[in-house]
Amino acid sequence: MEIDSGSTAWMLMSTALVLLMTPGLAFFYGGMTRAKSVLNMMMMSWVSIIVVTIAWVLYGHSLAFDAVGDGSGFLNKIIGGLDNLGLSGMVETATKDDGTGMPSLVFSAFQMTFAIITVALISGALADRVKFGAWVVFAIVWATLVYFPVAHWVWGGGWLSNLGIEDFAGGTVVHINAGAAALAVVLVIGKRVGWRKDPMRPHNLTLVLLGAGLLWFGWFGFNAGSELAVDGTTGLAFMNTQIATAVAAGAWILVEKLRDGHSTTLGVASGAVSGLVAITPACGFVDPWAAFLIGAVAGVACAYAVGLKYKLGYDDSLDVVGVHMVGGVVGAVALGFVSAYPLADTAQQTGILYGGPISQLGVQVLGPVAVGAYSFAVSWILAKVIDKTMGFRITKEQEITGVDITTHAETGYDLGTIHSSGVAAVSGPVPAPASKKVDA
Repeated sequence: MEIDSGSTAWMLMSTALVLLMTPGLAFFYGGMTRAKSVLNMMMMSWVSIIVVTIAWVLYGHSLAFDAVGDGSGFLNKIIGGLDNLGLSGMVETATKDDGTGMPSLVFSAFQMTFAIITVALISGALADRVKFGAWVVFAIVWATLVYFPVAHWVWGGGWLSNLGIEDFAGGTVVHINAGAAALAVVLVIGKRVGWRKDPMRPHNLTLVLLGAGLLWFGWFGFNAGSELAVDGTTGLAFMNTQIATAVAAGAWILVEKLRDGHSTTLGVASGAVSGLVAITPACGFVDPWAAFLIGAVAGVACAYAVGLKYKLGYDDSLDVVGVHMVGGVVGAVALGFVSAYPLADTAQQTGILYGGPISQLGVQVLGPVAVGAYSFAVSWILAKVIDKTMGFRITKEQEITGVDITTHAETGYDLGTIHSSGVAAVSGPVPAPASKKVDA
């Protein structure tokens, strides 16, 4: 087995970076929930690492990236084969035969981390109110029925790949997919107790900023690593990721300042994530000026989109729909206009502004619509089945008490008994204050 050691080293690093994003997401989501739900929210991300890893090794890689037969039949357009169940036969193979590739297991591990975080993203919409066991079942089945087939459609030689869809690092496969699923599930499980009546502000914005920082850091592996090599496009994807993220964060807090009179830490964190999402499908295909534009549009669009849940009446707890689905659509559709392939040897599917055909814009619209519709439909049915059989929601009493203590028998913060005054009580007698002696 001959490999490119430089590319392999970079892909090992990128894989670790992308895996780090899921604990980063746990911090990001955990800080955005109320204090009584922080551990459950973080556990939903952590258990996604566990169950998706198991599913990926057993059959996920094969369904996403193996060909059915010679790859020319109809079935291969829909789903992958079963040649590498349990990752069998991949230990001594490389992604390319000419010595310019990496070990096949490195490629598989990299793609596995994408599947993990896609599942974890959905959990943000469900904060405070779902059974942990129901989430575990949903995560396994959703990855099997939705993520693995969609990854095959776009990246594994499926029907969208054959149409020429552009999705460099997962705007459609990851973010639109997760956002549509999140919307479907919240419509099934309903709103939180007290939604729009009780304050449900983030309990720890320092955790939110920490999580956003880890996501930003890991996203360089997510995007630049998706070139699967070390070359000019790797550098382009890296720089475009930074540009779009910074611009989107700035655009979001500018909207806040003009609309609300102040810029917030939650806004800068959310804006950064919206830019990361939007540039994901485009990072290796566009010039830096276009990354700037995509970031600006995403920051503004998502800043307004997160308010749609109040107008339309769905309780997307942590704005998975407003940030990930909307941001993913912005980036995917933008490629129909500004895709340039600046470092490709030959012009491929360039956007309209570079003389490309309008048909490419059509494919960039078709992909998000098809993936979004499929993900929404399967997720809604799956959530309904779980809700009717084992129940998806915790009880009202458990939700009011807090899912951390009622489900996990833990609390995120052990600060003693807090009185309404905000002063922590201590055990044992409280000494009387010393009397003041006044001299005559």
